[in-house]
Amino acid sequence: MDINVQFKKGALELCVLVLIHRKERYGFELAQQVSQYVQVAEGALYPLLRRLVTEGHCTTYLQESNEGPSRKYYRLTPEGEHYMNKMITEWNHFVTGVSNLLEEGAVHE
Repeated sequence: MDINVQFKKGALELCVLVLIHRKERYGFELAQQVSQYVQVAEGALYPLLRRLVTEGHCTTYLQESNEGPSRKYYRLTPEGEHYMNKMITEWNHFVTGVSNLLEEGAVHE
């Protein structure tokens, strides 16, 4: 198993929440934005978006499009914004801890 896949799965949810927080987006637009930072299969995004809606972190609405059918846009709920902020705090603690461990390992070897 590719360990990189596990890192991506863990970070994908946080990336999606932050991108929706910055600007309400539709699925394909989210996939394009995320892929600028993290290589991810578009198919991995939609189950995550459905779960975020089911768990109450996002809501959706349809908006007409000039380029075809209406698009489903995602918007953070107040609960989703709280969840995102909690995830950012946890992510920062995690990254700091791992970075410290790696630096200590490099110094002592």
